[in-house]
Amino acid sequence: MIASSFLPRARALPARWAAAALWCSLAAAPWALAQTPPKAPSDGVPDKQVAEGKAESLNMRLVGAEPLQGRTAYQPTIQHQGNRWIAYVGHHGDKKMNPLTGKMEDNGTSVVDVTDPKKPKYLTHIPGEEGKAEQGGAQMVRVCAGADLPKGDKSKFYMLRVFGNQAHEIWDVTAPEKPTLLTTIGRGLKGTHKNFWECDTGIAYLVSGHPQWRTNRMTQIYDLSDPAKPVFIRDFGLVGQQPGAGGPVPISLHGPISSGPKGNRVYFGYGTNTDGVLQIVDRDKLLNGPKEPTPENLLAPQVARLDLPPMHGAHTVFPLFGVEIPEFSKNLLGKKRDFIVVTDEAIQKECLEGRQMVWVVDVTTETKPFGVSSWTVPEASGNFCTRGGRFGTHSSNESTAPVFHKKLMFFAHFNAGVRVLDVRNPMNLKEVAWYIPAMTKETVVLETPASMAASGLPFTEASKRRAIQTNNVEVDERGYVYIVDRANTGLHILELTGPARNIADWSAAVKN
Repeated sequence: MIASSFLPRARALPARWAAAALWCSLAAAPWALAQTPPKAPSDGVPDKQVAEGKAESLNMRLVGAEPLQGRTAYQPTIQHQGNRWIAYVGHHGDKKMNPLTGKMEDNGTSVVDVTDPKKPKYLTHIPGEEGKAEQGGAQMVRVCAGADLPKGDKSKFYMLRVFGNQAHEIWDVTAPEKPTLLTTIGRGLKGTHKNFWECDTGIAYLVSGHPQWRTNRMTQIYDLSDPAKPVFIRDFGLVGQQPGAGGPVPISLHGPISSGPKGNRVYFGYGTNTDGVLQIVDRDKLLNGPKEPTPENLLAPQVARLDLPPMHGAHTVFPLFGVEIPEFSKNLLGKKRDFIVVTDEAIQKECLEGRQMVWVVDVTTETKPFGVSSWTVPEASGNFCTRGGRFGTHSSNESTAPVFHKKLMFFAHFNAGVRVLDVRNPMNLKEVAWYIPAMTKETVVLETPASMAASGLPFTEASKRRAIQTNNVEVDERGYVYIVDRANTGLHILELTGPARNIADWSAAVKN
């Protein structure tokens, strides 16, 4: 479960500033590239996972794996339900056989019991929209306990998911092996993606493509405090995306993260691998201000906006607030700082784009954000540009589980697996662990000569190579790490070992 009110209240400062001028300071900041230590041997990979190669790892160990019926996977969400831990995994579009039903089913949502992470148990598959890749499936999934929602049934659990690009759905997953559809929101959309749901308030920020808006991804805000009775609040997006606007259409939304009522901020990331935008918004003004989508009303809740360079996006914008910097402990000012960790998404195979990576933005004075560090996996450490598939970041974990929060962050890095960074000083990121799973018989080549030609890109020898494509990552309150693979290799459950494990706060970990 994702905590939604973990952030201290951000300063209420003037909302207007010059993005271009601020980016100049951002570009001039000390973007230090962390150096990756030499690779260590794999530590303890089960035989079934090394059938077609050997996992690569440093300070991480494979605990268990689940093939997810060979489906291409996107978002994992882990929920503690009674005495069980359940993983809900969203899938990109495709069609696969479901051995539990004996039927071919359009990719949707996999439900896996991970109470014993060594022996994950596949419970059920909920079919999604027909289609391939981004045009089908049910990529995004969030879960809230009814006990947390203000108007939810206290005995129930609810799953919010997208239905391809058409709609959003709420399911009753109290019995995770027998989910039932509760209601559908926003039929007839032209896009969906990475939603955020505040479990303590019920407010949901749904990434949608309203038919009348000029973009396929903007924000529709709903009150889902009673999941059976959704209440629409407003539409929101960048100026120029609204109905009736003219000129170029700003880059589409990728996903928001809210700090809830306590922090009173919502952080929006726009773009994936190009023209990224970090937008900081006053939550109270967003929810309670004027709602007609005029330029003035869309700008009213904006606290700050940071435009990234053309070849970088803002896939995930994750807040790290109240970080105490040991180096500045004797300074009168600046010893405690607020940051946003911006993660780009690599889109093109074989490095046929700018390097997508991790950027840290200091927002201690939130109207004047500036860059303080960056990080990427050195390509030569694994010959990643010619290994096959995508190389570069995709996303970070979003859980604020105390065992890891403000200590370690986890980044899905496609053919470089999952990478673990020490973020105790976000101005000086240090890699402390990684894990690249072994390929299996299910691992596929995602691109074909036709798809590459349609993109205007060359189909090379590297294009023919199968490769791990670690797509998304999440952690749970017990300290387990969950990664899922875009190239059909399934779910891997990991744990830290060695010096990396010692950084975590195991006194804060939830016991089974």
